[in-house]
Amino acid sequence: MAVRYYTDGCSYRLPEKRRTSAWLSEVARSEGYTLGDVTYIFCSAARLLEMNRQYLGHDYYTDVITFDYSDRRKARYISGDIFIDVETVADNARLYGCERLEEMRRVVVHGVLHLCGQNDKTPRTNAQMHRKEDKYLAYWHRTASEEQKEQ
Repeated sequence: MAVRYYTDGCSYRLPEKRRTSAWLSEVARSEGYTLGDVTYIFCSAARLLEMNRQYLGHDYYTDVITFDYSDRRKARYISGDIFIDVETVADNARLYGCERLEEMRRVVVHGVLHLCGQNDKTPRTNAQMHRKEDKYLAYWHRTASEEQKEQ
């Protein structure tokens, strides 16, 4: 089982891929699942808009679309393809006043939370999703400072 990272029509490179993969594995475990094969595809706004129209029937930009191939009932493995629009993530970072990489990590974990069955379609489930994103981002930062202390 592995986390893979690709680009489609853009040059974005996510830093710390190994650490990110380990983090996502811990997120899945904390949610009661095992991380299976998860593929991240970083792409342009135009590409994700095209996919949003084609596959979801939505005519608007979004930062992430998750295609879920998980077996949450029997084996409790999560797997899927997570497409991330790097342009919208950068726009959202400016809008929310945070660093681009921080917003990217939020969207990366957001996709895994969808694979774990977390929804965000209602105000209540959206708030739950946001709390979980905050929790796992805090975990990312906590482990980073622990690693720095060890060096």
